[in-house]
Amino acid sequence: MQRLALFDLDRTLIDLDAAFVRWAEEFVSQQHLNPEALTWLVGQDRDTHPHREAFFSRVREHFGLAEPVQELWAGYRRRMPHLVQCYPGVLAGLADLRAAGWRVGIVTNGTADNQLGKLRRTGLADAVDGYAVSGVEGIRKPEAGLFEIAAQRCGTSLDGSGWMVGDNPVADIQGGQAAGLRTIWIDRGTWSGHEHRAHHVVADVAEAFDVLHDAR
Repeated sequence: MQRLALFDLDRTLIDLDAAFVRWAEEFVSQQHLNPEALTWLVGQDRDTHPHREAFFSRVREHFGLAEPVQELWAGYRRRMPHLVQCYPGVLAGLADLRAAGWRVGIVTNGTADNQLGKLRRTGLADAVDGYAVSGVEGIRKPEAGLFEIAAQRCGTSLDGSGWMVGDNPVADIQGGQAAGLRTIWIDRGTWSGHEHRAHHVVADVAEAFDVLHDAR
């Protein structure tokens, strides 16, 4: 079987945090909010990474907005694919893995419109062999089924020799290991004190690429 490397999307391959700040700046301007609103929005996102429906419920209540939660959330989903960018070296790193004989895929939780938009706008959809989005498939990480779908889309299977790279120790690391994959955790300092059993811990995806190239 060919070697398989699966990657998470948000905060693994793309810089969602920087994109969120850009979105928040636009939102504050469009809603005519005071400058302190930006600090509040970024803090809410950074501290808990809440599900977006819950996030926009808080936003609507905090600022006394008239728009329904679903409308606010839909506007965010439409805009974010235009704001996200890959971390430096991501597209080249994926290309190098494929050139070295790896099958490369993406496994991401999230709504279909938002995540597919990100994949297409960043060029990642064409940079990998396949991908699986929870909002399309109706199953979410850490359930093994989403990893299995991604592997199949890459033309291979979860045969015990694959890898999963991600920043979430539950969805990506526990989920990947339950699916029979070796794991690389990108520790961004947002899961302080959380226990994990990742095979490798790195600071960013560039280091993860190095681990994979050194893997036997």
